[in-house]
Amino acid sequence: MAKLPKYALWLALALLLWFAVAIFGPKFGVIDWQTGLGTMVRTAGPIFIGVTALLALVALVLVLWKGPRPQWWKAALALAIPAALMAGLAWVADRAASVPPIHDVSTDTANPPSFSAATIAQREEMGANPLNDYQTPLGQLEPWQEALADSPLAGKSHARVIGESFPELQPIPFDIPRDQAIARVSAAMSDIGLTDIRSDVQAGTVEGTAETFAFGFKDDVVARVQDGVIDLRSVSRVGLSDLGYNAARLRELSDAIEARLND
Repeated sequence: MAKLPKYALWLALALLLWFAVAIFGPKFGVIDWQTGLGTMVRTAGPIFIGVTALLALVALVLVLWKGPRPQWWKAALALAIPAALMAGLAWVADRAASVPPIHDVSTDTANPPSFSAATIAQREEMGANPLNDYQTPLGQLEPWQEALADSPLAGKSHARVIGESFPELQPIPFDIPRDQAIARVSAAMSDIGLTDIRSDVQAGTVEGTAETFAFGFKDDVVARVQDGVIDLRSVSRVGLSDLGYNAARLRELSDAIEARLND
């Protein structure tokens, strides 16, 4: 019984390692994202957390009741680790509930910027999310048919959902030569950490790739620079809901572009 706090701590450290592999393994190609997010976090994660927390709680109660008291910190730390992880999962769930379950966001919902043929081909080759029509109700699009079966969102299009949820996402006006504006958009993309940035002056577009810190999810970003206006679009390659990251990215990119335009 005296070794129970030590065993609980070992299990808690194993739990921490489990989640570290689940979250960062896909980013470094150790495992795929379905295994990391689906199996290790969503399915097995809560069970592992529950078992660890129960063992740690028993260890803490016994060590405070019967001793040895010097071992209390091991049991307390073993309990704190699953508690922190559960709080993290609860935060993610709360964030998911606070944003619409979409993964394609643009500042122009009537005519969103188009990606280049090369980007579209790359997305198709890797089996990425399709680029959906912004005017079709979500409930009529395959990815959402089951997920939104009983939701009011099923009758709303991407355009309407984006307009209602992210009204701050607006086109950015510019009054300098287009080639200069394109160069500044490219610089702004670099400023916020996008990679593989490609400019097409003739088409008036700039494209880049974003990668999330956790799981290494990659999103495609495009800016259309035409007729004195810059429009932006960010689309996740995988997953149904982006937890609001694409909208947040466009807000950040908009700020970076405006800062570059005001230089």
